[in-house]
Amino acid sequence: MKYALLSISAASALLLAGCGQPADKSAEAPAGTENAAAGAQVAPPFQLANAEGEQISLADFKGKTVVLEWTNEGCPYVKKHYSGAMQALQKDATADGVVWLTIVSSAPGEQGFVEGANAKNWKQRFNAGFTHLLLDPTGATGKAYGAKTTPDMRVIDGDGRIIYAGGIDDKPTNKVEDLQGAKNFVRAALDDHAAGRPVATAFAQPYGCSIKYADGAGAAKKG
Repeated sequence: MKYALLSISAASALLLAGCGQPADKSAEAPAGTENAAAGAQVAPPFQLANAEGEQISLADFKGKTVVLEWTNEGCPYVKKHYSGAMQALQKDATADGVVWLTIVSSAPGEQGFVEGANAKNWKQRFNAGFTHLLLDPTGATGKAYGAKTTPDMRVIDGDGRIIYAGGIDDKPTNKVEDLQGAKNFVRAALDDHAAGRPVATAFAQPYGCSIKYADGAGAAKKG
């Protein structure tokens, strides 16, 4: 696939109370994306340290397509996608010039929080293909984007507009076998954008493990 270095839509939803537990089905719009279907919403700016301690800003990638991926290595839904599918998508995208930023917004002491050597060797341990692993221990960036689960995805165009938000695909399970035949919404959004088409599916309800933010905000409600 070929991704142009150019250019999320509507709301993010509350889906899991924790790993494997369904949450309230009600949806609420992530900050900055209320009218993204019309192509008008700007991605919130941020600056975070990467695994090597370098400060990385969204503004560093102006003019490029950027994928944001919220992750938690202990989450069974993340493990499903990191059985090979997520890494393959990361590598395909970055090979075509897309910037892929994998973000950990888990609070210190919570499952999924990483720092130090564990952060530095994260890419090698998982054979990942992202551009940077970014650490968001305060949760400020995750909350700015309304990220609720791991995984939770955003695609940002070269003008800084969110053109896709939500779940990675249409099979909301933690079973590896369900990757077969699933429609990957991130791949489809990148393909649509590269071809100069409007993104056909600009929002999909996210699923996965709820992000445990530092102050408890953002955790999915129990259904």
